[in-house]
Amino acid sequence: MRITGTGLPLVTPFDDDGDVDHDSLADLVAWVEERGVDFIVPCGSNSEAPMLSGDEHAAVVETVRDAASIPVMAGTGTPGYGPTLDLTERAAEAGADAALVVTPFYYSHGQDALESYYTDLADEASVPIYLYSVPAYTDTVIHPETVGRLAEHPNIMGMKDSSGNIDRFYRELDRIGDAEFDLFVGSGGVYAPALDAGAAGGVLALANVAPDLASAIYERHRAGDREAAHELNDAGRDLNLAVTATYSIPGLKAAMKSRGAPAGELRSPHQPVDDGTVDELVGLVEKALAPLEG
Repeated sequence: MRITGTGLPLVTPFDDDGDVDHDSLADLVAWVEERGVDFIVPCGSNSEAPMLSGDEHAAVVETVRDAASIPVMAGTGTPGYGPTLDLTERAAEAGADAALVVTPFYYSHGQDALESYYTDLADEASVPIYLYSVPAYTDTVIHPETVGRLAEHPNIMGMKDSSGNIDRFYRELDRIGDAEFDLFVGSGGVYAPALDAGAAGGVLALANVAPDLASAIYERHRAGDREAAHELNDAGRDLNLAVTATYSIPGLKAAMKSRGAPAGELRSPHQPVDDGTVDELVGLVEKALAPLEG
């Protein structure tokens, strides 16, 4: 199965006791699907995945898979090979169509180690593997040359690049060449420019709060109206910054709630944003969605 288009690292709703709220999670799947996304990534960076146990991780993937009618690409990366393979296989058993595997974090690793890690994982995994580079969280970058070599593996199907670096994105595409390998952008602020470059789509935190906007950027671009795609991207850029770098997951969930999305509560040590920030986020949501309503 080839996965393309607009995806999102789906937030994980928690209840007041800090437990996964599976009913809200299923409702959230329906909420984003109704607004046009093409695939869902549970247990990604914006899912508070590092705070989930292995059992919770598998249960989240299963709930999302049961509720979704579109492809599910589960995040499964950890700092170590064994736990990553275990989460990948548990996600496959829960029904995931593919696994998105972040670069090993905490310790520093060279390019040879990364290439060996992903090659071994792809050899053993029972679902397709997608690489995930997010240097802001891991301080690790997969070099374009490494991406090009890994793209030749028959079970490595693509990559999410969340660096926001369009020059690097172009170099990755160049190294991939004719390989059957789909490159996704992970930074909503540069979604349209990445599509210009040849991205297969995006996996965007922005699409949690504005799935309709993110999907429209992709659809307008695919229809050949690049100007409209860029105008929509420009409208959502401030919101994207606010729900990622500025306020992170607390801001993202607050913005989602302002639209009536069942985002649920945060898991400690995350704390809710204050009322002034909520007001700011509401204004940014209105600004981002204005072009769709005009």
